[in-house]
Amino acid sequence: MPGAIDPNLQLALGELPLFPLRGIVLFPGMALPLHIFEPRYCEMTRDALKSHGCISVVHVPCRDADMRGTPPICRIAGIGTIVEYEELPDGRFHMLLVGRARVKLDELPFRHPYRRARAEVLECEDSEVHSNDLLALRSAITAFGRVARKLDPAFDPTIPEGLPLSAYSDACAARLLLDATQRQRVLETPSVAARIHILTEVLTMQHHDLDLTRPESN
Repeated sequence: MPGAIDPNLQLALGELPLFPLRGIVLFPGMALPLHIFEPRYCEMTRDALKSHGCISVVHVPCRDADMRGTPPICRIAGIGTIVEYEELPDGRFHMLLVGRARVKLDELPFRHPYRRARAEVLECEDSEVHSNDLLALRSAITAFGRVARKLDPAFDPTIPEGLPLSAYSDACAARLLLDATQRQRVLETPSVAARIHILTEVLTMQHHDLDLTRPESN
């Protein structure tokens, strides 16, 4: 049977387990299903479940990095808590990780078998978002969603309404930005107003690029 835990985030910050992943950026509020199969990360999962239940998913920016070793990682990452898990008979795990916060990482000396870091929670900067900037973002979402649905009818660009702007910008980045480098860029931006500008810029570029790939555009 799957388990469920409610960890204390603060307890994890002194020695936070790191899970480097290429192409994945964990935002606060994002639910990330994971299949853990490498022995070192299975042990990491067991250790987390026995203590605070937290793991940091860290983006690996280099596409050619050796994921079997210690690839270069970004210093800003998402910290998540394991809200559901199932340990399989062979020691692998299925889990659901939910992002809780942005953290700045200060990696600790390596201790077998996985990497750890001292972490500091990063707060969002209070910044005024002008209504015209928000309208521009929503227009970019609509335009991108329209062309994306023509290529994939199952694609749903809908972002829940009523979210605080910080959570709204994170949801947009997690769900709509196609390139992990751009998602990481949003994760590393403390100002919500600046995130809105980045999202509008990137979604406009994605709209243009996808529009060029449609058969009727060629």
